[in-house]
Amino acid sequence: MTHAAAGAVPEGSYVEIGDGLRMHYHEAGTGTPLLFLHGSGPGASGWSNFKHNFPFFAERGHRALVVDNLGFGHSSKPDVDYGMDFIVGGVIRLLDRLGVERCAVVGNSHGGAVAISLALAQPQRVSRLVLMAPGGLEERETYMKMAGIRTMMKVFLGPDGITRDGLRKVFGLQLFDPAALDDATLDERLQIATLQPKRVMTTLAVPHLAPRLPELTCPVLGWWGTDDQFCPPTGAVALAHGCRDARVVTLSRCGHWVMVEHPDLFNRWTADFLAG
Repeated sequence: MTHAAAGAVPEGSYVEIGDGLRMHYHEAGTGTPLLFLHGSGPGASGWSNFKHNFPFFAERGHRALVVDNLGFGHSSKPDVDYGMDFIVGGVIRLLDRLGVERCAVVGNSHGGAVAISLALAQPQRVSRLVLMAPGGLEERETYMKMAGIRTMMKVFLGPDGITRDGLRKVFGLQLFDPAALDDATLDERLQIATLQPKRVMTTLAVPHLAPRLPELTCPVLGWWGTDDQFCPPTGAVALAHGCRDARVVTLSRCGHWVMVEHPDLFNRWTADFLAG
């Protein structure tokens, strides 16, 4: 893994997936493949979502693959609509190129919706799902009423463009305690956000996945903060009721980033779940 300057997202490896596109990812460890799928938002990347998590799993017998989805991080950002089929298709092609036939998947927010969609499209590919406040469990109108989503879109589409202060407003809402937002993460997001076409966020479409949860055949571990301002905590109940084999952990005094706000707890309990 090649490290970059402080406050910048380090570059890992790239794989060509066809159609002139390439996807960026970080890889660590050997053993059972474990795929990490990040959330959306200005400047999102696999590194900024999971830098406090994936080394733990790499040290415990997993081949950790931390992916930048198309339109995010250091991956290609073509001038297209970023519907779910396009995003999931990129992940499938990346896994094919890396020779990963079956893996467990960890997904946060939009990445959680991508993980669910991947498991529905290719159930033979996904052994277990770990979902942190996944999107797609409510109708779109419900999400657009959330304070975090409204602030994010205002900052991304505002006349001033992407600024550090604007990003601080958005990501301060990700956490129960805004003071816990470290400068390095803010700088990482700003670095990537300045490279993102606005079309990425304005066309990022997530289908309503709650009715399809009973179709999931793999075990599911869900995580939700009760103070989430991006994905309503009612989704935790939808996840628990909808999946045939699920356990869901809800945490008080926790926002949208469980894996950032409570990394030790998330890492330990997720490792136990992955071990069966």
